[in-house]
Amino acid sequence: MESERHHQGGAPTGAPANDRSSRSTASFAPKLSPWIATAAPVLVVGDAMLDVSVFGSVERISPEAPVPVIRQENIVESGGGAANVALNIAAMGGAAHLVTCAAADPEGERLVWLLRQAGVSLDVVATPGRPTTVKTRFLARHNQLLRLDREVTMPITPACEEQIVAALQARIDRCSLVVISDYGKGLVTDRVIEATLALAAQVGLRVIVDPKRRNLADYRGASVIKPNRRELEAATGLPVNDDRQVEAAASSLAVATGATLLVTRSEDGMSLVRPDGSAIHMPTHAHEIVDVTGAGDAAIAAFSLAIAEGRPAEEAMAFANIAAGISVIKPGTATVSATEIEHERAVLAGQLPVPKGSRVSADTASLLRAQWRQQRLTVGFTNGCFDLFHPGHVALLRETARQCDRLIVGLNSDDSVRRLKGETRPVQDEEARAEILGAIGYVDLVVVFDEDTPHDLIARLEPDLLTKGADYRIEDIVGGDIVRQAGGRVLTIDLVPGHSSTRLINRR
Repeated sequence: MESERHHQGGAPTGAPANDRSSRSTASFAPKLSPWIATAAPVLVVGDAMLDVSVFGSVERISPEAPVPVIRQENIVESGGGAANVALNIAAMGGAAHLVTCAAADPEGERLVWLLRQAGVSLDVVATPGRPTTVKTRFLARHNQLLRLDREVTMPITPACEEQIVAALQARIDRCSLVVISDYGKGLVTDRVIEATLALAAQVGLRVIVDPKRRNLADYRGASVIKPNRRELEAATGLPVNDDRQVEAAASSLAVATGATLLVTRSEDGMSLVRPDGSAIHMPTHAHEIVDVTGAGDAAIAAFSLAIAEGRPAEEAMAFANIAAGISVIKPGTATVSATEIEHERAVLAGQLPVPKGSRVSADTASLLRAQWRQQRLTVGFTNGCFDLFHPGHVALLRETARQCDRLIVGLNSDDSVRRLKGETRPVQDEEARAEILGAIGYVDLVVVFDEDTPHDLIARLEPDLLTKGADYRIEDIVGGDIVRQAGGRVLTIDLVPGHSSTRLINRR
């Protein structure tokens, strides 16, 4: 395949220059070849920040003011902005070099440490008099309640600009591609943009831009510009509510900038529009949306790595769509790994080697559930401790499997069983219990969960059928409301008299 290093402007290699019709590529992802990222480093320049996620729970309203009281449970720090792009590139198996600014403050030191721990090389220009940008998000049950920003958005000084340019000049000829990550925090000035584009042109590298400016013509000379739907609307003043409107708005900018436009559209997927008027619209691959924070960074990281590997634009877009879909199921600012991308690609291609009865992670179960949904297969779910397997368990599994195409069993972990039934339980550890369940021909997947109930797992899988034994009332079955709201069925299965794990244990 022709090297990408020798194409500075226009659409990426593989773009059909004469195809001006809109095309949907909903079925394109299953045709992707395996994910690899072996190219020379991607050079990232832009605004880096420290993202802080404060996770907790809300159980009451403050008596001091009508605001929720968050009971803090966990704090997670990660790289944001350009730092998150670089971290995603590294997590996806690529190499990244980041050129950015940070203050010599504790937050800046922690940000640099996070990047180096992840294998990202970097040039950090000190910014005396301005703090490292920090975004702190407060979340309860993955719902964002408040964001607190500490930032200075004035342009960096001319002296800092020249240090940024010098760092780019020293690194660019050892890289495969350049990403400008503009978050409007003052680093991506006119001088930095012009110098980056000029240096890339000198060595024949593509430049991909995640923009913040309203006037996208400021990035003219870039190969690809990736606005989101809101940024596209602001840049053009045109409506962007459907494929045709997005195509019209993006086409005007593609002509004005000479760049291909990759438009991220949240739950509506992505659109790729070239200067020649050809367009591709791809629906989202997201199975659910927990948190959209950082999804655009994951998308541009995957797109850039795919282009650096010499893949055509359609493939790069499909991988970007996959990466964004994985990112939004994670709370807070998170990275997407090469394993996760390849796993999703394999699922979409029907190549995931998961034998019937396998014990799998919740992530894998979610991916397979999405594949089965696309195949119009009904998915059933039941759960329990299944400690000392007996005929009552067999009856529950047999009857549930009879009413669905695929059966997923949620299995309480050892810690979960211990909390529910006491320190003497389980009699059999989770590995043994999962193996027994998997050997029963009715079961397609076994997923071990550590919580006291399978509520979160059911919310993630949204099965078409949920069952429990007839000793439960329908209204008391955990997750029943979720399944019914999604249009599914909740059933109780008749018990087999005289059989229970407790009775077996008491006989010993």
